[in-house]
Amino acid sequence: MAGIFSHTPINVPQQLFFPLFSLQHRGQESAGIAYRKEHQTVVYRDIGMVSSVLSRYLTEQRSTTTGIGHVRYSTHGGNKVENVQPLHVVCNKGEIAVAHNGNISNTRTLKSMLFEEGSIFQTTSDTELLLHMISRSRARTFYDALVETLQMVEGAFSMVLMHGDSLVAVRDPFGFRPLYIGRKQDMTVVASESCALEILKVTDYRSVEPGEIIVIDRHGQRSDFLPRQPHRRQCVFELIYFARPDSRVFDMSVHEARKRMGASLARADESRIGDIVIPVPDSGTSAALGYADEADLPFDFGLTRNHYAGRSFIMPTTSERELAVRMKLHPVREVIAGKRVILVDDSLVRGTTARILVGLVKDAGAAEVHLRLSSPEIRWPCFFGIDIPTRSELISNHLTPEEIAATIGADSVRFLSLDLLRDSVQPPTDYCYACFSGRYPVDVPLTAEELMAGSRRDTAAAGTRGDSP
Repeated sequence: MAGIFSHTPINVPQQLFFPLFSLQHRGQESAGIAYRKEHQTVVYRDIGMVSSVLSRYLTEQRSTTTGIGHVRYSTHGGNKVENVQPLHVVCNKGEIAVAHNGNISNTRTLKSMLFEEGSIFQTTSDTELLLHMISRSRARTFYDALVETLQMVEGAFSMVLMHGDSLVAVRDPFGFRPLYIGRKQDMTVVASESCALEILKVTDYRSVEPGEIIVIDRHGQRSDFLPRQPHRRQCVFELIYFARPDSRVFDMSVHEARKRMGASLARADESRIGDIVIPVPDSGTSAALGYADEADLPFDFGLTRNHYAGRSFIMPTTSERELAVRMKLHPVREVIAGKRVILVDDSLVRGTTARILVGLVKDAGAAEVHLRLSSPEIRWPCFFGIDIPTRSELISNHLTPEEIAATIGADSVRFLSLDLLRDSVQPPTDYCYACFSGRYPVDVPLTAEELMAGSRRDTAAAGTRGDSP
């Protein structure tokens, strides 16, 4: 997501196109923008990629001061046009548009309360709850209603809002999702990752602090804070997979963090049975470089990527994910044939993608394929904005690494340990590891079946709440 405020009128819709294009990896189901035109908010949103949905805004001049935009992949609510963001309402607190990155973990409770009080929902997105709560608040001003609402919701809610001609940026008190703000001349830009600011040549930027609320309008910029949490809980999966490698998130280079993960994985890998290290591009590339350097093995691109294909992880169905992998990746036989391949990827979720990848590499003539993952075993669902599914779907809840290797056709499978992952990020206490450990920083709606799923593996954490280990 992204937001722009300019003290002098500029073509804000056109300027929003570029940061949203830079953030396309964060969501490929839909795109949209909202901007001010003659003291009214105009919203344009649709299913599809930024280039197809928003290219119309590259050809016409639309001079204004304020706008926000969003790219989406659904973690709550399906891929329906009514769920496409930004969401926009006119209510007793004024005209409001919102773009939200994350998940509200107490959605069920809040939605039940609102429904019983007569709210009528137009979407299945948790983001709509915010607008209902702001409107129904008895606070007299929009800002007071926003603060009141944010103190009632739990989970991850980095977001940008427009209230009239003003731009508001918010990051939840745990800081689950990244959010950056920067300035260039009269223009202030807010975006999920630094790459989205740098495409507009914004180099003077900083992280929005956990719990910070920033308001930018014609009077200037001011910030306030929600009640602080004792610890940050930044999503470590942003560094493992989700963010672009050339970005900074949580004030850390994504590329360098992934290289450290790969090097740690190599140090812990006592087998050293490979002839060549090959990444699964693009999210596995940095970790594979770190692995190859540490293991003193040659690195090469044995899989080529079609960059016009989507990210398989964020495709909504299994059949779409399988097709996406085959469309996206193709082996280079000359690199692979006859070699014992160390295949480095970022994570293993369901095992569907890994099975296809191992098959591709073996079909290209690899003598052996040893899969190495630069993250621990994923055993618990995410409730804070990453589409990690129910426990029953997670392959590591049912199979040991040796059994996984047999299932996907690999000669061996190894994961980065949680302790070594923690050593790869600084400071390690600032991150959420709940998808690996089951220790969530807030209460989450796990069912009894989810708590019991995967009982063959270590379930000692059993969905407990508390500091991430």
